[in-house]
Amino acid sequence: MVARSVCFLPSVASVTGGGGNMKKFNIRKVLDGLTAASSSSSSATAQPGTPRENDVVQETLQSEHFQLCKTVRHGFPYQPSSMAFDPVQKILAVGTQTGALRLFGRAGVECYCQHESGAAVIQLQFLINEGALVSALADDSIHLWNLRQKIPAILHSLKFNRERITYCHLPFQSKWLYIGSERGNIHIVNVESFTLSGYVIMWNKAIELSTKTHPGPVVHISDNPMDEGKLLIGFECGVVVLWDLKSKKADYRYNYDEAIHSVAWHHEGKQFVCSHSDGTLTTWNIRAPAKPAQIITPHGKQPKDGKKPEPCKPILKVEYKTTRAGDPFMVLSGGLSYDTVGRRACLTVMHGKSTAVLEMDYPIVDFITLCETPYPNDFQEPYAVVVLLEKDLVVIDLGQIGYPIFESPYPLSIHESPVTCCEYFADCPSELIPALYSVGSRQKRQGYSKKEWPISGGNWGQGTQTYPEIIITGHADGSIKFWDASALMLQVLYKLKTAKVFERARGKEEKPSTDIVDEDPFAIQTLFWCPESRMLCVAGVSAHVIIYRFSKQEATTEVVQLLEVRMQCEFSEADSPDPGGEQTPTLPTSAASSSPQEAEPPNQLTAGVNSSEGARDNIPCLQVRSSPLKQSPGYQVELVVQLVWVSGEPPQQITSLAVNSSFGLVVFGNSNGLAVVDYVQKTLLLNLGTSELYSPSDPCQRQPRSPRKPRQPSGGFCDSNDGSNNSEDRCKSPTSGSTSPYNSDDERKQNFIEKVKLKSRRFSKTVANDFAKMSRKISSSGEQKLDLEDRSHRWSPWLCKWPVGSMKNGKLAARMTRKLNVHKTKSDPHRYGKDNAFTRSRSSSVTSIDRESREAISSFYFCESFPRKSGSLASPCLLVGTTQGSVMMVALSLQPGGDQKLQQPLNFASCGTLVQLKGGILTMALLDAAGTMLPPSCEAWYDPNASDEEKEKEKTRRRRPATPPSSQEGQDSQFAVLCSEKQANVLAMPSQTSIYKHNITETSFVLRADVVQMAGAYCIACFCANGHIMTLSLPSLRPLLDINYLPLTDMRIARTFCFSNLGQALYLTSPTEIQRITYSQETCDNLQEMLSELFTPVETPEAPNRGFFKGLFGGGAQSLDREDLFGETAAGKASRSLAQHIPGPGSMEGMKGAASGVVGDLARARVALDERGQKLGELEERTAAMMASAESFSKHAHDMMVKYKDKKWYQL
Repeated sequence: MVARSVCFLPSVASVTGGGGNMKKFNIRKVLDGLTAASSSSSSATAQPGTPRENDVVQETLQSEHFQLCKTVRHGFPYQPSSMAFDPVQKILAVGTQTGALRLFGRAGVECYCQHESGAAVIQLQFLINEGALVSALADDSIHLWNLRQKIPAILHSLKFNRERITYCHLPFQSKWLYIGSERGNIHIVNVESFTLSGYVIMWNKAIELSTKTHPGPVVHISDNPMDEGKLLIGFECGVVVLWDLKSKKADYRYNYDEAIHSVAWHHEGKQFVCSHSDGTLTTWNIRAPAKPAQIITPHGKQPKDGKKPEPCKPILKVEYKTTRAGDPFMVLSGGLSYDTVGRRACLTVMHGKSTAVLEMDYPIVDFITLCETPYPNDFQEPYAVVVLLEKDLVVIDLGQIGYPIFESPYPLSIHESPVTCCEYFADCPSELIPALYSVGSRQKRQGYSKKEWPISGGNWGQGTQTYPEIIITGHADGSIKFWDASALMLQVLYKLKTAKVFERARGKEEKPSTDIVDEDPFAIQTLFWCPESRMLCVAGVSAHVIIYRFSKQEATTEVVQLLEVRMQCEFSEADSPDPGGEQTPTLPTSAASSSPQEAEPPNQLTAGVNSSEGARDNIPCLQVRSSPLKQSPGYQVELVVQLVWVSGEPPQQITSLAVNSSFGLVVFGNSNGLAVVDYVQKTLLLNLGTSELYSPSDPCQRQPRSPRKPRQPSGGFCDSNDGSNNSEDRCKSPTSGSTSPYNSDDERKQNFIEKVKLKSRRFSKTVANDFAKMSRKISSSGEQKLDLEDRSHRWSPWLCKWPVGSMKNGKLAARMTRKLNVHKTKSDPHRYGKDNAFTRSRSSSVTSIDRESREAISSFYFCESFPRKSGSLASPCLLVGTTQGSVMMVALSLQPGGDQKLQQPLNFASCGTLVQLKGGILTMALLDAAGTMLPPSCEAWYDPNASDEEKEKEKTRRRRPATPPSSQEGQDSQFAVLCSEKQANVLAMPSQTSIYKHNITETSFVLRADVVQMAGAYCIACFCANGHIMTLSLPSLRPLLDINYLPLTDMRIARTFCFSNLGQALYLTSPTEIQRITYSQETCDNLQEMLSELFTPVETPEAPNRGFFKGLFGGGAQSLDREDLFGETAAGKASRSLAQHIPGPGSMEGMKGAASGVVGDLARARVALDERGQKLGELEERTAAMMASAESFSKHAHDMMVKYKDKKWYQL
């Protein structure tokens, strides 16, 4: 392997080549740009959606292209509370504690609804094969949902005022809903009109008159399968009543000492089973209420002396299902013995003499036994059990031995480990999904049921959205999942476990003391994926970076390639503690000579120090595995990069990451600076502090942080540029006006060397590295001035060369023992005073929190642009954004040219600050003169494990053909798009002139920003912490969309929100669910076609045949005309104060009530006025009639008085 050297150039002249005097920039163009920028920065224009006349690029995006709406929600329902199943439509409904409804059909058929109140859903009841669903909520309201439309809506609601709802029951093919209350009463509701019936079953009528106590809430209601006129009512206290609806009295009462949790009928209606709080099941014959026919304790230990078994945990639910050929099934949850402490939740299946106990991963919320018939009076023929767990949904096959589970087609495993980061790629290469599916299909578990998934209702949408979409989620356990998100569906493609490359601690006592996180040391912090080259790079919370290549062939890696990097801030707060023992440095013999000091590269890595008397140093947070690693087809480890502890300080977590497959480079940054790694050569190329990216005379330069109170040094020397600052100087606040501790280079150097001689005796790699950092600042290598942003910038006055460390045991000695090219030159005597004073370019009133903050690297962008203002030829560059709003450019000298890059030296030159924005930099991009995005050059994918012949074939198409853009002198040919937490800015390149600027927000800040493609053009999409989603046109930054969508209520949303091309976006709306939204008008218009259908016309199965003899002798099912019993004619009206009817938005009343507008308001006012006039007229007529009647009565009374005035009583 040919190693390439790396140089940090003092100038970009050798990089860009040539570039004479640049012509004067057109003053008219500058004025136009300034005018456009000022108008854009005003944030609000007269017509934000219309293009400006002086736009440099003719833009096609208009505000009419944008509209925001939710599309679909994927994942497991968060905090489930109830469940229901339609056996004819084969649709499953799940309610949650937050008032959400999730409906599932066949794979890809999902729907999400939400109750406005947000109250918990306590029970769900399908109107079987009617396309409707009744939900009962914890706020004592019931709702009727219409499922015949793609987006279900509420038709009616009924809010109870005086009673709490505890249980609901809707018989098959009935329109009368029974509602049990906490008071023990049962009310009946007509589901068609959602009105209460006057028929009420009062608790005091149902129980024995001699009972002195209240029976408690109603916990069960069901009608006899063979007689609809008999209603079985279960009270919590243990009393069960068989109520005759016609005679309005109790036929039988069944009493048991233990509280009841559920009741289940035998299909013949002669027996029923109750589950109790002591873990027992009681079986009752309906005509024998005196005592149970059978009492069993499924999980209780049976004493030999015949005594009662020991009590067990409550059996929360039981179902009793019969079969034509064989024993019935009894399925129950709970009931385990109390001595099974720590045992997981179990579902028990009792079939004949066999009892199977099925352990679940999570607590059971509810379960439903799926049967072949919807009729309760027929043999049930159960074939599966749907078990709703707190964090999973399991379907058990009852028809196979061992009760295997069905393989779920739903994306319910998003939360298998908590999601820590998320990325969304729309319109990616079409061959990616088949490639990922082919390697992911080999990861599937075995042992699933061979039958088809039983929840198979609904139909897929007929949308025209055909482009491939991929979602990548990073998780807390270090796993990464690739999902196919095409056509509003979600299906897992492939799972990668990054923790495999590390050694795992078997117990808490083996947990390494170098961990920087208490839990989840392998959690994914951020990731970068290149769809074209299929390169994947992930950064974890333990300050590690792993680079992966995609291969379709299996490989075994004998030794995992490891690169350890020592990153530390240039200015530390105190002397570094002594790692142990006295150390004597061996200083370069001719530090002031003009020739570089060459030394042999280290043969191996110096062992880290973690002694009891000294601080941890040179130790990574995780231990890479030493045994061979078998890598399955898919993503395979190429290189592991770990940051190490530095003088007792843990490595800072990685905040940004980028990969360029064309150059074979990965760059990552944190609050200490950035590092560039060549993953092909397994070499560390560059390691810079954030302050070193600034030019020495850059007015935007700032120090990384202020010094804190120093720790007590234990023999180590200071790792900062302040030389031998005393503790008093080091403790000064940044606002205290501290000055340079040294006035000349010679004095500074002499003090530094004297300090090193006194405190150390041994020269280790760590000391050499620290000394190299000091010496770079001490020595100067000349002054070269370049014209940058119309001011003189002095380039970094050092030339550093990093040697390639030797490989041993799979580790690379890459601690950067730098070889220095030191030149003695004259320099500005005030230069170090400016560089080393603990001051910042911001306001002097810095808070203590602000003083502690460091300027971290927040974003990277590889591009081909112009590093010099006067340059006419673009070259590879790296844009670097920081959390303080600085955007800097680093020039790279290597052009992509096949394998020749291995022989070429890679040079870096810092070009200083391009622009300074408010807030941290979030995203950067480059556009050409026509406004089209210029993506970074990349390498086409090839299989690294393929044969040499196949690799030769791939070389012809290895890289995307990239023609470096050129610029005529005096003309700009590119636009650099920069977006921070507060502002967006567009620079013209190579002139580096700010032509457009827009203040996105003043009172909030942007959480996520992406440059995305929409309708054939590009724009910036932003999500703010105040909930606003905005889009800005490019390059003019015209506001196109601004909608207050979702205020930031959880950091999970901020961590996972991401935009993608073609108007797509997503975020984690709960720990288990992904919410997808669109900001495209076209997608919103076609959403109805794209959504799946829940209801499909299906004929209801025929009722079971009663048979001749049953019909003749009355042995069959007895029907009941409930209308005669519960209708208003027979039962009267219910009390108005009991419940309030609320028309839903999906009903005609709701639609009429929702209709608004001037015309409607006027019409309603006119009708009201007419009605008032009519009523006034009627009142006047009635008043006149009353007066006439009074006159007539008075006259009649007077006549009577005259007639009988003079008559005696006996004459009457």
